[in-house]
Amino acid sequence: MENSAKIAFRVSRISIYANAALSAVKLLAGLIAHSGAMVSDAVHSISDVFSTFIVMIGVHLAGKESDKEHPYGHERMECVAAIVLAGVLLATGIMIGYSGIQKILHPEDLQAPGALALAAALLSIAVKEAMYQYTRKAAKQIDSDALMADAWHHRSDALSSVGALIGIGGALLGLPILDPIASLVICVFIAKAAYDIFRDAINKMVDESVDEETEKALRACAMAHSDVLGVDRLMTRKFGSRVYVEMEISLDGSMTLTDAHTIAENVHNDIEQRFPKVKHIMIHVNPGEERE
Repeated sequence: MENSAKIAFRVSRISIYANAALSAVKLLAGLIAHSGAMVSDAVHSISDVFSTFIVMIGVHLAGKESDKEHPYGHERMECVAAIVLAGVLLATGIMIGYSGIQKILHPEDLQAPGALALAAALLSIAVKEAMYQYTRKAAKQIDSDALMADAWHHRSDALSSVGALIGIGGALLGLPILDPIASLVICVFIAKAAYDIFRDAINKMVDESVDEETEKALRACAMAHSDVLGVDRLMTRKFGSRVYVEMEISLDGSMTLTDAHTIAENVHNDIEQRFPKVKHIMIHVNPGEERE
């Protein structure tokens, strides 16, 4: 957990520096080139800076050791951070969408953007896509929900820059109305990203089970022990980025309690070693029929 936190903080610091610099470039380009789409895109990037701070707080709290008041740990704090991040993302999208609608309703105030905004959009797409790939790789490495949410925040920003690029390009061709329309497209992308992040975090907050393939692999791991007659019951639940497992296995009813305990402990240890996401597993032994 300590190493994972270090990785998350390193990635987050890089994200903050990159987003701060990119936001300044896009905002300046948008103001100079009179591009509402680029200014909206810059606001989106600024929101990324605050979102990354939320990620850092969530990762820090999730990494705290178990205590008397929280015997199961604090992993769900990452889910809380992801939910807050989804809210910030949605609010940003609504603000950008509102601005675009206002400009569409008052087209007389529209100005054709300059070529500088087009260059800024191309730069943003390249930088944000690179940040998405970098953050996503780190999130998978340490299995961090909050960091993965931040990665998708970068991807949504890259997509919004694509919308800005189309809008600015169209406006340069003599259709300035495409610039605020691009802002509405950006709003949709941001809202979709916020919904996906929120849904994933909620699923992990309400003890959703792991996928069927993982459950099959857990059963197979237990059955790999020759003394295990069968897996009578298996229950799994996600706890933040970790997994809790309850399993009932059948053993020869005539064996001693000591032998049964040893086998259950071996199954327990094998599952924890083969499935790094499993934080805790409870093995219950049922007496089965003696093998012939």
